[in-house]
Amino acid sequence: MNYVRACSAAEVGPESAIPVDVDDHELAIVHSGGAYYAIADECSHAAIPLSEGDVGDGEIECYLHGSRFSLKSGEPLGLPATEPVAVYPCKIVDGEVLVDVTNPNSATN
Repeated sequence: MNYVRACSAAEVGPESAIPVDVDDHELAIVHSGGAYYAIADECSHAAIPLSEGDVGDGEIECYLHGSRFSLKSGEPLGLPATEPVAVYPCKIVDGEVLVDVTNPNSATN
């Protein structure tokens, strides 16, 4: 795996998300249920940043139309989105969030 730094874990409060750019990939780093996730920062239904949506119960919700996505799989959990979003392997090392943008949808949180 090819992990690179995305942000400090302290930058992402519980049940929240922040936008980051990692090697030209726009990601949302999400902290939910004590775990960290890296997910593509664009709703698959509309070009809306998911990092601006609500986070809870292992899901992130697009604020515009209410589509929800699993943080583990990227699968849509509510309409109108029907296509998944990319999820990337993510880990915490020495207080830093590291992401592997070369392996989308192989995350194992």
